[in-house]
Amino acid sequence: MPSTTPVAAGDRRHQLRDYLRTRRARLTPEDVGMAPGGRRRTPGLRREEVAVLAGVGVSWYTWLEQGRDINVSAEVLDSISRALRLNGPERSHLYILSGLNPPRGHEPGTATVTPELRNLIDGWMPRPAMLRDRYWNLLAVNDAARTVFGYGDTDHNCLISFFTNAMYRAMYVHWAAVAPEVVAAFRADAAEYLGDPGFDRVVEDLGAVSPEFTELWARHDVGEHVRVLKAIRHPEAGGMVFDKSTVTVADHPDWRLDLYSPKPGTGTEERMAWLMGASARP
Repeated sequence: MPSTTPVAAGDRRHQLRDYLRTRRARLTPEDVGMAPGGRRRTPGLRREEVAVLAGVGVSWYTWLEQGRDINVSAEVLDSISRALRLNGPERSHLYILSGLNPPRGHEPGTATVTPELRNLIDGWMPRPAMLRDRYWNLLAVNDAARTVFGYGDTDHNCLISFFTNAMYRAMYVHWAAVAPEVVAAFRADAAEYLGDPGFDRVVEDLGAVSPEFTELWARHDVGEHVRVLKAIRHPEAGGMVFDKSTVTVADHPDWRLDLYSPKPGTGTEERMAWLMGASARP
């Protein structure tokens, strides 16, 4: 969260002044569909031209670019971003310098999993790996995750599978003890996107088929993702324990990549190798 101390605020305003000036200087009137307007003493757009393009007052924009201590809204910053042709990272930087939390990255459902990311997930083989979005929807799952954890073609959401996939539930050691933590973590994630109907849909869909989830959701418990170990008892391979590492995808901050590694000294690597070999045999 941007700092609000006097020194930090003054430094932000100083950087904001230079940032807006340099973004304005790199554009010409022709770039934004405006008439050239005669000779210019300095390159780029004039302040009044940016104000017109953004739909804000010239004096107000001048004060903003001068780094004065004025209130700004996300809507106005978005208008200025469009006027200055800012890309995603540049827009986020404008928010930060203006003292606001930057907007979320990609809107849900607008991005696809790149081949490079899929190669990473498949390259984690023979260890399990999966990619999920903000709603815990499964975007990509490698063959090891399907074989070891019992994910099938109908599994599309981690939370829903946790409560409704019978094979997964039967394998998960201490499932009943872990369930409250899982629901509390999902509620914490949902709280970061208040008003996002995608979370409501997951809750409604799962609540319609799982009284256990409904009871836990009604507690309103909130918690962090604290589980770094995953212990299962596979019906064919036996007990396995995995270290779990969760990585945020840099260009999709609401995506999480879950990578599982056999815990040393538990025999998991040998059992997993046998299981993956058995699944590959006809």
